[in-house]
Amino acid sequence: MKYREPTLSDRVSNALFVAVMRLVQRLPYERRIPAAGRMVARLAPVLGFTRKIRENLAIACPDLSEDEIKRLQREMPDNLGRMLAEIYSGEEFVARVRDLPIEGPGAETLEAAHREGRPVVLAAGHFGNYDAWRAALAGRGYRVGAIYRPMNNPLFNEQYVSTISAIAEPLFSRSRRGLGDMIKFLRDGGMVAFGFDQHFSKGAELSFFGLPAFTPLSAAEMALKMKADLVPIYAIRQPDGLSFRIYADKPVPHTDPETMTQTLNDGLEEMILKHMEQWLWIHRRWKGKRK
Repeated sequence: MKYREPTLSDRVSNALFVAVMRLVQRLPYERRIPAAGRMVARLAPVLGFTRKIRENLAIACPDLSEDEIKRLQREMPDNLGRMLAEIYSGEEFVARVRDLPIEGPGAETLEAAHREGRPVVLAAGHFGNYDAWRAALAGRGYRVGAIYRPMNNPLFNEQYVSTISAIAEPLFSRSRRGLGDMIKFLRDGGMVAFGFDQHFSKGAELSFFGLPAFTPLSAAEMALKMKADLVPIYAIRQPDGLSFRIYADKPVPHTDPETMTQTLNDGLEEMILKHMEQWLWIHRRWKGKRK
């Protein structure tokens, strides 16, 4: 994505967001995180989140009760607000998650790859707090990077990238240079996280919640190209709303990109059904293919 000059709207929205984050940061951590969650939940109707959540649930989970829909319309924005306050808490947040154990059948794979200097492609959805597991892996000495898509608002993108860089580095933008740097990092035995749960019009038509979902194959393709383990990973928010469980699922067997990515979709769907409020239901996940 090429840089563009920020518009007046960019400047206003960025200033408002920064002001809110600074205000929230004045609270002690244990009050700050739930306060941010409540704030975003209350703003959800104004921000359009309430409508988008309902629309996506009607597509993916048409049999949900009205009570459950309303619960998710409150609790998903609450999780989003908590996540934003956490990552903008910097070292306070990192200190709470960096010593967490890595659980699940993929934990041994990650440890062995780190010990042997082998590359790993981490598959991550917009679930829980996807920066918590980055901090936990980095805290164990793992060399973990992530690829990201620059945001449309250049001002927000600049300060957001600066903020998440403080949690773990390196970060690679979706650009020719970023891709080249990422491949070098993998060849040197690093771990790189790829997202796969947003609509990608040039992706493969796979299944997600039993519906056609155009899905990027990049995580699986990179794992095959680099002969790297492909490990799904999650940071699952716990009932207290402040702590996490870091879970690495079993590595996806190397077959072909479509089959491997469908396995990622299936695993994420299973995780979402256990913790519905922790997935970002405001994305337009189910859209037709662009012609």
